Amino acid sequence: MKNIRPFGPSIGIGKISKKFLYILNKEIDNKVLTKNNNYSSKLASQIKKEIKISNNFIKKNLESEIKKNIKNFLKNEKVKKVKNIKILNLWVVSQFKNEYNPIHYHDGDLSGVGYLKVPKGMTINRFLKIKKDKTNGTIDFINGQRGFLSRSIFNIVPKERDLLIFPNYLMHTAYPFNINAERRSFSFNAKIIF
Repeated sequence: MKNIRPFGPSIGIGKISKKFLYILNKEIDNKVLTKNNNYSSKLASQIKKEIKISNNFIKKNLESEIKKNIKNFLKNEKVKKVKNIKILNLWVVSQFKNEYNPIHYHDGDLSGVGYLKVPKGMTINRFLKIKKDKTNGTIDFINGQRGFLSRSIFNIVPKERDLLIFPNYLMHTAYPFNINAERRSFSFNAKIIF
């Protein structure tokens, strides 16, 4: 986990393990979207397929790796005296052509997004036939306003296994893309208990 500070709040950039990637992708590939696990109505997104992951599955398969990354993020920020980290929720976003996540923020204290599948050619603008890294399929973090010597938007082109950790209040958006493919990510919210 490496922490960067493109503006006020820090963003942690790390990687999830191949095992974590495999376990969560397998769970989603085998899961049918039902009324009980459809998380779309609880989120800001314009995305049809968002699946809430059960607390039992998180605790058994994902929690230790997520907590380890959060601890590293907090250590890099020199945050001490953490008594516990509670994962509040975790869900998987299967984003397809023209779907997007508008600007939003999360609950808890810290949030994260990890990338399980990233389609090749996602950032190419099919209409202009050029690569545009600042738009299609990328994630922007937004903080404050643009001014002299001050950026307000930080853009990241995601790669498979990337993990981003950030304060819950840091606004962000996931742009649509225009190829017939799936970009699969997971998001979580965590509470830090001191």
